[in-house]
Amino acid sequence: MGLFEGKKGLVFGIANDKSIAWAITQELAAQGAEIGFTHLPESDPARPKNERKLRKLVEPLGSTFVMPCDVQKEEDIDAVFDAAKEQIGPLDFVVHSIAFATIEDLKGPVYNCSRDGFKLAMDISAFSLIALARRAKDALVPGGNMLAMTYLGGERVIPGYNVMGVCKAALESSIKYLASELGAEKGIRVNGLSAGPVRTLAASAVSDHSLMDKLYSSMAPLRRNITREEVGKAGMFLLSDLASGVTGENVHVDAGFHIMGAPGEDMSEKADE
Repeated sequence: MGLFEGKKGLVFGIANDKSIAWAITQELAAQGAEIGFTHLPESDPARPKNERKLRKLVEPLGSTFVMPCDVQKEEDIDAVFDAAKEQIGPLDFVVHSIAFATIEDLKGPVYNCSRDGFKLAMDISAFSLIALARRAKDALVPGGNMLAMTYLGGERVIPGYNVMGVCKAALESSIKYLASELGAEKGIRVNGLSAGPVRTLAASAVSDHSLMDKLYSSMAPLRRNITREEVGKAGMFLLSDLASGVTGENVHVDAGFHIMGAPGEDMSEKADE
């Protein structure tokens, strides 16, 4: 018997097989979970590229629930949760792995971010978790849980992360408030998973990503970056009953990098000066 035998959930935000959400999905499926998925709506409905890509990925897991969802549209979110209620039943978990900012706003300094770009990035990257939680509150069984993906750039300044760091800070604060509210109402847990710089489609849009790999190898306590599989296992743990007492947390899976100070001159040689 796997940890998720008889458990069901939804995963929002798998872009491809390099996604952190996909790494978590693989671990959940290996433990027996039944999972439904969403994809971005097609710009051309006659050519369902996004749906085909996702179905090709998840069908080997036995998953048949695949729906379009634009998290900026209330009706899309409602449709997903209504369909999940009919086709899957009461949910045990919901995974939020959604973020977006335009290249123009992401590449430049925060002070140059456009007003409309800021609204768009915040809406998709942070408010979407609140929008999902509003529906998940009634869709999740008592003791169910939600998990959102974040990054150290929401806590500290990471060169190149720019406005997305501001969005992640809002997301992490939202996690805490939702954990308090949903925990009091239905015993629902809400946590964040802060992974190191895993190479994903989203990470490719962030400048200096290759430098971060080198920095982790030299600065992190484990002297290496993390693997996608390690993030997947941590996500599975947080969604499982093994973490039944954990909520409102921002769990770092980054080889310990987040505990270190700023990189600089090795001061050990100057200790006696």
